[in-house]
Amino acid sequence: MSKLVTIFGGSGFLGRYITQRMAQAGWRVRVAVRRPNEAMFVKPYGVVGQVVPVFCNIRDDASVRAVLHGADVAINCVGTFDAFGKNNFDAVQAEGAERIARISAEEGLQRMVQISAIGADAEADSAYARTKAAGEAGVLAHMPQAVILRPSVLFGHTDAFFNRFAAMTTYSPVLPVVGADTRFQPAYVDDVAEAATLGALGQAAPGIYELGGPDVDTFRELMQQMLGVIRRRRLILNMPFWMAGLMARVFALGERMSFGLLKGPISRDQVLQLQQDNVVSEGARGFADLGISPKSMEAILPDYLWRFRPSGQYAAIKDSARNLRD
Repeated sequence: MSKLVTIFGGSGFLGRYITQRMAQAGWRVRVAVRRPNEAMFVKPYGVVGQVVPVFCNIRDDASVRAVLHGADVAINCVGTFDAFGKNNFDAVQAEGAERIARISAEEGLQRMVQISAIGADAEADSAYARTKAAGEAGVLAHMPQAVILRPSVLFGHTDAFFNRFAAMTTYSPVLPVVGADTRFQPAYVDDVAEAATLGALGQAAPGIYELGGPDVDTFRELMQQMLGVIRRRRLILNMPFWMAGLMARVFALGERMSFGLLKGPISRDQVLQLQQDNVVSEGARGFADLGISPKSMEAILPDYLWRFRPSGQYAAIKDSARNLRD
């Protein structure tokens, strides 16, 4: 019988790519999510019965144990940007990751892959970064041979980064950003999925890998590149950190008063994160150590941002017709 992998958050942006790769590698895939009915789209990633969405609450021991029972490998892709509520930073990124690792060890799993983030630091100002570091420590305490991946911001067809800002350009002449001079090293989502798959298959040495693509750009430069792809001209307005922090506090108050129903566009913790560069540390192991050549943004962005062009899918046709007239 083929081996079984449990992928926590296997229907998310990164998780679905990992799910596809593990299915293609011939593994049975158990996709552990909070809402299995919303994850049914992953079933065709494999043959009939190969990929199965199942319910799991990573805040509960019994729930985690049920989806890990009989598995050979665990991959944890679960993360959050919520500072409040039951599924907050500590509950999901620190306690949840540690729980998965502890029960994986108790169930005798062979390997574990933990998806963390560049900037994970126990001493960071950002609670997001601190809890990512706490999650790593909890994983290593129980699964010392785990592979931990720290990607920079991810890009790909359904990303929440370039798609979000590109959508803003369709109704606003101004593109506001916080931390325009902060540097990023975006990684293509499927390259990170390949790294996770290597870890799950035992083809990557245990330890921490920081994953950044071939390009290092400031936030402003990323927006300029995006605007070039979608063929729009917009004013990129850098918002000072103090102003963004003040706005974030107002948004947080609204979120609390609405019991989490109203979400602001930016949180105070995200403002803190944006004050730090999000690039691979000098001397850190990365894609090259895994034998992966990461893809550039230039090669991928046009494949999915074309829909934000003024002429959408007809832009190339119009360009061709213009050349004929000339």
